[in-house]
Amino acid sequence: MATPSPGAPYARDLAQVEAANATGRIPAVFIHGLWLLPSSWQRWAAVFEEAGFAPVLAGWPDDPDTVADANAHPEVFAGKRVGQVADHFCDLIGRLGRKPVLIGHSFGGLITQISAGRGLAQASVAIAPAPFRGVLPLPLSSLRAASAVLGNPANHHRAVPLTYEQFRYSFANAVSEAEAHELYETFAVPAPGEPLFQAAAANINPWTEAAVDTTAADRGPLLIISGEKDHTIPWAIANASYKKQARNEHAVTEITEIAGRGHSLTIDHGWREVADTALAFVRRFVDPGV
Repeated sequence: MATPSPGAPYARDLAQVEAANATGRIPAVFIHGLWLLPSSWQRWAAVFEEAGFAPVLAGWPDDPDTVADANAHPEVFAGKRVGQVADHFCDLIGRLGRKPVLIGHSFGGLITQISAGRGLAQASVAIAPAPFRGVLPLPLSSLRAASAVLGNPANHHRAVPLTYEQFRYSFANAVSEAEAHELYETFAVPAPGEPLFQAAAANINPWTEAAVDTTAADRGPLLIISGEKDHTIPWAIANASYKKQARNEHAVTEITEIAGRGHSLTIDHGWREVADTALAFVRRFVDPGV
């Protein structure tokens, strides 16, 4: 299997931007988190397209096309930083002809909030979002989930895969064993370690890249979605993020909890309930016009 070309992923993302612009529709940009690829949003993209939006499933810098490619070449994920990824998405968003809606999961939820804080979104949905500077809770389940990376300082600049057991705990604890294995085989890829170290140190590093402008006047409406059984981003973290964002006097901020769901809530058997929740929020504030 050939090593992916460094320029190919960016060209792929630009092609999606051009395709979205050609439709004349309001784009819906989906931002994945660690250990997943843009393809994890394909079913969501179909739902939002049917609702009249132009979906853009952009990747992090150098994302391979497939899970097989990603697992064959984990080195392409190494060294990615929160700031680098945020700037990458903000550059792509800036090339869209119309201001989009943003939907992000986990660290993609953090990138979503960073981008919205820069005034780049009509509305945003952050699903189980990774914490940013000022979000203080550190539940034991989150520490255990993050220990797959943080347990070894050498992982700072590495690409780190999850074992099935680690994936089962951090992502797939709220589904059956059979479904957990299916999700792991279908979606799981290595991930850069550095964003987790950045998030872990955000509250002691005044210059951290894991920071969000929560008071921006042009942030737009924001919904935070939490899974009731999420080990990685439990309610304590999601709600603390909400409380910081809710201080914004210029835009609506809401939070909702999906019962019985874990961190895999965007990809497992209950994904449609989460997608419909996100879409219903977006449509309250953004008319796709079709």
